[in-house]
Amino acid sequence: NRRKKKGDNILENPSIPNPFPELCCSPFASVLSASLLPKATSRKKQVIKVYSEDDTSRALEVPSDITARDVCQLLTLKNHYVDDHSWTLFEQLTHTGLGRAIEDHELVMEVQSNWVMEEETKLYFRKNYAKYEFFKNPLSFFPDHMISFPSETNAALSHSGILQMFLSSSTYPEIHGYLHAKEQGKKSWKKLYFLLRRSGLYFSTKGTSKEPRHLQFFCEFSNSDMYMSLTGKKISGAPTNYGFCFKPNKSGGTRDLKQLCADDEHSRTCWMTAIRLLKYGMQLYQNYMQPYQGRSGCSPLNVTPMRSISENSLVAMDFSGHRSRIIENPTEALSVAVEEGLAWRRRGCLRLNSHGSPIAMSNMGMSIHRSQSWFHHKISREEAQRLILQHGLVDGVFLVRDSQSNPKTFVLSLSHGLKIKHFQIVPLEDDGKLFYTLDDGHTRFTDLIQLVEFYQLNKGVLPCKLKHYCARIAL
Repeated sequence: NRRKKKGDNILENPSIPNPFPELCCSPFASVLSASLLPKATSRKKQVIKVYSEDDTSRALEVPSDITARDVCQLLTLKNHYVDDHSWTLFEQLTHTGLGRAIEDHELVMEVQSNWVMEEETKLYFRKNYAKYEFFKNPLSFFPDHMISFPSETNAALSHSGILQMFLSSSTYPEIHGYLHAKEQGKKSWKKLYFLLRRSGLYFSTKGTSKEPRHLQFFCEFSNSDMYMSLTGKKISGAPTNYGFCFKPNKSGGTRDLKQLCADDEHSRTCWMTAIRLLKYGMQLYQNYMQPYQGRSGCSPLNVTPMRSISENSLVAMDFSGHRSRIIENPTEALSVAVEEGLAWRRRGCLRLNSHGSPIAMSNMGMSIHRSQSWFHHKISREEAQRLILQHGLVDGVFLVRDSQSNPKTFVLSLSHGLKIKHFQIVPLEDDGKLFYTLDDGHTRFTDLIQLVEFYQLNKGVLPCKLKHYCARIAL
């Protein structure tokens, strides 16, 4: 018999079945192998420092070839967070007020190797709900007046047709429109007509002319990274708050930045999304598909997360009568679920105080919301907008905060249609009881938790339901 060599993997021997086959393809293998199986890898390890929204930080010893996605998965495991595939690593340049979401496939050590000593740069761990939103709804990201397709292409492209064209190696839609560009070495900005093509970004020296003799090369993207301006007009003196720029990988400082700004958020989002697709192409789509790989029913460009087996085995039941029965009508099942939720809240209206005795919910109405992740105490309107912008301008991203203009009221800040809107939550007193309302008292709630739960299920007077909350997590 052949003697087994030292270092042979026992799982590779076909005569011994692997009792845990799912561990061999674990998405965390590349992250956890260094700590759980130290003898099985010889990869060099380095230490990185990651910050959260409340500026707490955590040092991690990780392999030198670790990706941004792996770091996020490691942090979600260590902190027992739910991994909904929206966790992201952000690179933030403090002095210049720039930031970007590091792509899931990028190597973290490679990103850090481009940092310069003069700039204070940090890695942040937060959610980015807009990371792959354009794969779900591309039509809203590329308005008709900013996109042109090849002449042989049918103008009325479908949802998947637009994506396939963006991801194709042979064709690429042309993005065009006006942008403000900062003149090199000057403080002044100039409004020019720009065109994005596969070969790079150009501007026209003669109005909106697209003739080759009038087009001047502005930037290509293989050796530079794209950043969003987080400070608006403050640092760069830009004419609008919708700035972005390109920074060479081996930059000598701010003098090498190529700065642009759009007239509105919709335009900026279109430009930045198109450039991301141009630079990374199918790699972005593979990043987006990775959490769903191996699941049945997932076809390209039509990804619908599957429910788990345990969820599919659940049956709606009614126990209100003498005998239980299965509820087959989905509408009835939903109404029963809502009623059970309201009954649970009524039963929980008595809470325990610090001495263990019950205290009426009405007396806690002013403070019970402070423990919720979506509530932000005494932050300004500008801070709220910055926080929502960092989490991604997806419909339904929200937070609740204290009102600065009226100390007794609260404000619901909500993202909808690539804009951030603010709604005042007003307290009302009726028959000695305190209520909260968004619609002048037509719909009343005993506390802010009940209000948020209601608008997570019902749109009501809001432009959309509350879907994703902004939270200041701690590491």
